[in-house]
Amino acid sequence: MTTHNDDVDWDRWPVADYLAENYREVHPSDAAVIAHHSAFYRRFAPGAIARSVEFGAGPNLYPLMLASAASRRIDAVEAGASNVGYLTNQICHRPDASWLPFHALCRELNPDVRATLAGALAPVHVVHADVRTLRPGTYELASMHFVAEGATEDFGEFADFCRLFVRTVVPGGHLVAAFMENLPTYRIGPASRWPGCPVDPATVTEVFAPLTRDLDVTRIDVDPTLPDYGDSGMVLLTGVAEAV
Repeated sequence: MTTHNDDVDWDRWPVADYLAENYREVHPSDAAVIAHHSAFYRRFAPGAIARSVEFGAGPNLYPLMLASAASRRIDAVEAGASNVGYLTNQICHRPDASWLPFHALCRELNPDVRATLAGALAPVHVVHADVRTLRPGTYELASMHFVAEGATEDFGEFADFCRLFVRTVVPGGHLVAAFMENLPTYRIGPASRWPGCPVDPATVTEVFAPLTRDLDVTRIDVDPTLPDYGDSGMVLLTGVAEAV
């Protein structure tokens, strides 16, 4: 039986286990994504983007830090209650010290990232909402990390999430994203099971090419320092949204 997004209780996403497995240190794959995205964000002057979105933010803070180099407001849109609680605590109170090395790397690679971790998170507004309810054309820039391929086992639904992601920006709006390559259904922590939809550079290109121009799709190899979720690396994307 194929698991779809609405079959999953996202309020119970295991934040503590996920962070412990993936984000308590800067892994080589993190550094590679940050380097790729920093080159993208260096195209923009500080504050050039009035409003950007982190599409399905989860508890990962480094995409928000990266966006702070260019964005005056960042909407971190997230449906899961546990992730919303973590984001709100991090942004409204004191971020975990484990994020400091991520911030240092982001700032090293793009000095326009705000000088302190708290400052880099200051433009972020946590929005507790399903990304499928976002109004098209709301943003100038959209960012997505490990969402569409981790929300469903169905390729058609994966493609639908990608189309919604593109449509959140105005025509000519900018896109940056990362996907787990060939991610199967997987476990986090001792027991919890979560959907995965295997994709690769060819399938990502297939979905995004009709919706974008200046599309650039690349990949990085699997990171042996991370848990073995069954993936084969990551797929990274930048592009510009066409009118659809």
